[in-house]
Amino acid sequence: MRTRWIIALLLLIPLSDALLLIPVSGLLGWQATVALVVLTGLVGMLLVRAEGRSALRRLQRKLAVGEVPANELVDGGLLIAAGAFLLTPGLVTDTIGFLLAVPVTRYPIREALKRFVLRPYLDKRMDGFVTGGVWTAGFPQDETYDVDPESYRFDDDEKSDG
Repeated sequence: MRTRWIIALLLLIPLSDALLLIPVSGLLGWQATVALVVLTGLVGMLLVRAEGRSALRRLQRKLAVGEVPANELVDGGLLIAAGAFLLTPGLVTDTIGFLLAVPVTRYPIREALKRFVLRPYLDKRMDGFVTGGVWTAGFPQDETYDVDPESYRFDDDEKSDG
């Protein structure tokens, strides 16, 4: 069910780009619209390049100290997505690309991504060790385990072997 929504959203982005380019080209003319799309793409790619270098420096600094560079890795992924959006011609994709490239808007996106996507995924994969929701005593389910104490006795022969 979730995949259908993601596919629909991904198809909605180029459709909205096309629907927005038509009135903008009617207002500015097609030459100015093409120049605007090319200019926003070029400026955006320069911004992504500069931000990528900055993120790479921060990542190297964290690795040199021995810290986990989680924020820097998420920023790198967001910058890759920003570059892809900025390379796609259109005003909507350029807007999304700029939102992912500019640090002021990228930081809240990164925190929301960590909170709603990364932590639940990692928590599910690690059985609660990411957020600390682990069982320290007892059993997580209300199951009872019947264990036969006789099955854990060693014979004298087995004690001398081990």
